[in-house]
Amino acid sequence: MKALEYAQHGDPNVLRVADVNEPHAGPGQVRVAVRAVGINPVDWKLRKGVYKAGLPAITGSDVAGVVDEIGDGVTDVSVGDEVFGVAVSGGAAEYAVLENYAVKPGGMPFEEAAGLPVPVETAARAFRVLGLSSGQTLLINGAAGGVGSAAVQLARARGATVIGTASAGNHDYLRSLGAIPTAYGDGLPARVKELASQGVDAALDTAGRGALPDLIEITGSPDRVVTIADPQAGQYGVRYTSGRSGESRAWHALAEAAELWERGQFSMPVAQTFPLAEGPQAHRLSEEGHVRGKLVLLVG
Repeated sequence: MKALEYAQHGDPNVLRVADVNEPHAGPGQVRVAVRAVGINPVDWKLRKGVYKAGLPAITGSDVAGVVDEIGDGVTDVSVGDEVFGVAVSGGAAEYAVLENYAVKPGGMPFEEAAGLPVPVETAARAFRVLGLSSGQTLLINGAAGGVGSAAVQLARARGATVIGTASAGNHDYLRSLGAIPTAYGDGLPARVKELASQGVDAALDTAGRGALPDLIEITGSPDRVVTIADPQAGQYGVRYTSGRSGESRAWHALAEAAELWERGQFSMPVAQTFPLAEGPQAHRLSEEGHVRGKLVLLVG
């Protein structure tokens, strides 16, 4: 099969379309004919060697496609079902094997579904760490990206009030998701105080950029702040959560997002799509940041 892989760490130019062996579903797994692959920051961090992994490697983890092979013990889907989830080992390929997945709503485009898995799981896991509950006020730093967009909508579904930071051009977008927008950067505590006179119960940092001291000031305690973007969080007493940190994952949230989508209460905007061969360009854009929603590779 064709796959987008890299045989050495480096800039996006190390990515190439290559012929590799097809994977097959093992017990508890399904194989899909991939239609779309969502790009996440972890993909280019792995490519650059920030996280150590074996080489060569197929990039990408978030996929949407059609089940074409089922492993022993799988009873929740059948061949021909459309699903989205996380590839066991590399998703930017014609076929991928999944263990954690959900059925894709019939009307949801494959490219939108491919943008969901990691952002949705990450947001739900962060909420579990924060103990977010109905009636609370949540501040999301970096609310217009993939994880931020998912977090706004999942938090609103949980009954929370959401304040989100973003550039001015994304404020209307955040309002459309149900968040109260504000600018990021200097003066954030004062701006948030005007928007939430009752205070902020918790904060989720998806963007880094030195925001943790402000988030601690806003919430009143490092225990009420979680970051997915600043590995140096420990020096502030802030919790850092990562899919690679050994914590139990929140894959149940994939089905929750699908259900919310069917009710018109969830969406994941697709900023741009690329054919598999243009994966290097997509990685460059992802590294530059400031993307509203998701960058997606189209495969099938």
